[in-house]
Amino acid sequence: MKVFKGILSWIIPIVVGLLIAELLRMFVLTVAKVDGPSMEPNLINNERLLVFRHSKVKHLSVIVFDAHGVDPSATQPNTDYVKRVIGLPGDTVSSNDGNIYVNGRAINQKFISQKERTTGTGNWDLKSLSKSWSKNTGAVKVPKGEYFVLGDHRSVSNDGRYWGFVPKKKVVGVAKTLFFWQTDKTKRNNVNNLGY
Repeated sequence: MKVFKGILSWIIPIVVGLLIAELLRMFVLTVAKVDGPSMEPNLINNERLLVFRHSKVKHLSVIVFDAHGVDPSATQPNTDYVKRVIGLPGDTVSSNDGNIYVNGRAINQKFISQKERTTGTGNWDLKSLSKSWSKNTGAVKVPKGEYFVLGDHRSVSNDGRYWGFVPKKKVVGVAKTLFFWQTDKTKRNNVNNLGY
């Protein structure tokens, strides 16, 4: 009996700990991994992120979302993409000479270099982009309950310019880079603190 109680005294805390960890993962936060170069220079391939499921999505927040059903090339469920939110519901978004305009005002893009702003970004507005999308053809504003996203490395990013908007229900959460050994202070700031 004493042995049984001894075994239970360490099994129960382990089981409770695992249960709490799983509940946190399901409802509070999870971990995601960057796949590819689309968020360089601020996030690099294989970098791990904490994803806060209930954080408010703001302009310039970095989010993780399930691209299955959003990007036609994401053929498997739970294909996570990491992108930066440029347009919130009701916003107009356009690009001209490397400047991104939200509701007619240029956004501050100091989180990427001038070269990264101009190379591969193109000149467009939502209406011109949406002509090639399978959904939301003719969109002039970001629809209710959806977001418009871009990668920081515009010349290689597969993002909203090519397939449209991200529905809120597809968003896993807001990403934060908290693993200090993977990054530096400037890059952490560019991911964690730019939302407005």
